[in-house]
This record gives sequence, structure tokens and C-alpha cells, in this order.
Amino acid sequence: MRLHGRAFVDGEVREDVTVTLAGGRIQSVVVGEKPPADAQRLEGVLAPGFVDLHVHGGGGADFMDTTEDAVRRVCAFHARHGTVALAATTLSAPREQVTAAVAAAAEVARLPHAGEARVAGIHLEGPYLNPAKAGAQDPAALRAADAAEVEEWLAAAGDLPVAMTVAPEVPGVLELIAAFHDRITFSIGHTEASAELAQRALTLGARRFTHLWNAMPPLHHRNPGVVGAALASPDAVLELIADGHHVHPLLLAACARLAAHRVALVTDAMRAAGMPDGRYALAALDVEVGEGCARLPSGALAGSLLTMEAAVRTMVHAAGLPLEVVLPLVSENAARALGLEHMGRIVVGADADLVELDDELSVASLWM
Repeated sequence: MRLHGRAFVDGEVREDVTVTLAGGRIQSVVVGEKPPADAQRLEGVLAPGFVDLHVHGGGGADFMDTTEDAVRRVCAFHARHGTVALAATTLSAPREQVTAAVAAAAEVARLPHAGEARVAGIHLEGPYLNPAKAGAQDPAALRAADAAEVEEWLAAAGDLPVAMTVAPEVPGVLELIAAFHDRITFSIGHTEASAELAQRALTLGARRFTHLWNAMPPLHHRNPGVVGAALASPDAVLELIADGHHVHPLLLAACARLAAHRVALVTDAMRAAGMPDGRYALAALDVEVGEGCARLPSGALAGSLLTMEAAVRTMVHAAGLPLEVVLPLVSENAARALGLEHMGRIVVGADADLVELDDELSVASLWM
């Protein structure tokens, strides 16, 4: 198959690009030549398929449902919105439930995934989090670090890469990072850690920040805290939820400009994404969905209703960034964080996981 038109190649949206696909790979990328007679003409912009490091659910299902059907429903929903690979994300819960959720996602990862986003990793969000910054995590499920249950979850994940959101101030977390940093990508989140403690966690091996700005103290010029440590880090990946509710567009734009190679947009989507307004379960908590967001009875945000294509629109239309700046934030940066060497760019040898965005930045076509 040959595709011809505008395409995001080498950091720019270029005209007259012909991309040849064969055997699930990109066989050639030719810029500036007339299209072959058999080429399919693109009306929009061809971009790498999206990669989501942090997603709980969508389309009425959640990874914590712990069934193959639920996993596939989530993956199918997000594929319709341009996501080609994702990290199945759990919530704080009893050990057995987390194990079951990880095992179900790992099983689906081994199956053919036509029409579904690939389960390319596991993200354990909790349970070693600060109750004062629990957000939509069940406070009753939060606890001190336990290496034995972590080993159980790693075993359930099999060959999938595993990330884990932790609060450095929780008892046993720093020791956990030191012991498991070569097997788990630790992400700092749901925390009240000082800048110094966050930097200590980075020194021990933490490499990410979970939904930066959310579930952590705000930045202060004399008390920079976790946000300051994140912005000052030279290489830690910064998750951002670009739905217009979690982070102001000015800060979305500032982070993208300051750390263009480190920001990864995530959905943090829960089961109500793509569903009607109403009440939904988020693990053990009830969530009310309306006016474009999901909230706990307290009014606190509870995950999101976001899709990756909507995140692109937020960054372009609300944050005012060029599409060329935004596209790596939803593809290349996250793919690199997951160790997906053959995803996230339109280059020879890469996986043929591509999305065509129309003039409204909605998904027009998807190749997986």
C-alpha cells in the first residue's frame, strides 16, 4: 500500500510525501515527488499513531474490571480515536484485584489486536500513594510499600514493561525504587513530597512524573516542590492531561516548550469516556459525569473523558501550539518511554501504525 499527501516527517508537516507500507512496516518514505499511480491520496495529515502511557478505561469498560472483554473494549474505543498502543493502568485496590487486572491485560497483549490499540505496557497507579493527595484513588486501598505484592504484579505482567506511580514519602517507597528501578519505571505522583525528596527519588531511579500539576502541591517560587523537581529534571518524562480541565492551557503550552522531548500527553481516561453523562464506578468510588468532565462527590476531578485526538485539539486550539510541536507529545515521546523503538515516527523500518488527521484534527483514517 502507498499513501501520498501531507505527512509529519522529520519534525515537519511536509507536502508530497509518499509512504509505502508492507508487512506491517514502513518500507519507504519519499518526499517531494509526484505520487505513484497506485497511491491512496491523503486529504488530511498523516502522523504516527498515538501512544498513551496512562489510561484506565473508555467505552464503558475499565481495566479494573479484570476481564478480557473489558480490556478489549477499552482498546477498541481508544483505537477509534487514534491510539495504537497504550499502557493498561490500574487503580489502588486489594492485591488480588490488581493482580487480576494485570493478568487480564497481559493475556490480551498476547492476542491479535486488529482494530484495537495494542497493550504495550502496564501502569500501576498506586497503591503506595499519599492519602492527602489520593484524588480519585480509594483512600482505604492506600498502603505502605510491599515488595512481595510488587513481585506478584511483575509476574502477572510477564514480558510487558511495567511503570508504577508512587509517592516518595510513603513508608518503604524509596527502598522500593532502589530495589526495583531496573525492572520498573517509577513515576512520582499523588504526593506531597518536597523538591528535595522528589530529587532523591530521581537519584534512586524514578524516571517519570504522573499527571504533572495534578494530585501534588502547586509550584511556588520559594518552595518548588514536586513540580519544580519535574521541570528541573533533564530527562524525566512529564505526563500532562490536556483536556482543558486538569491543567490550564498556558501551562500546557509552557511545559511543551520547556520540555518538548520529555512531555507525554496522556488521557487518564476512565470508563465514562465516550459514554453519556451519568454516574459511573471508578474502582470502589462513584463518579458523576457531566459538563465534559468526571468528578467525585467532593467536586474533585476523577480521571478524564479524554481521547488522544481531543488532546491534540486542546494543544493546538486552546494552548496555541503548532501541530508539529504537538504530534511528538502524543507519539514519539511516549513510545520512547515505553521502549517501543519501532513506533512513534514515520521512518523506514518503523511499524505501520499511522493516523490521518483531517482539517478539524479528528481521526479520518487509521492503519495498524
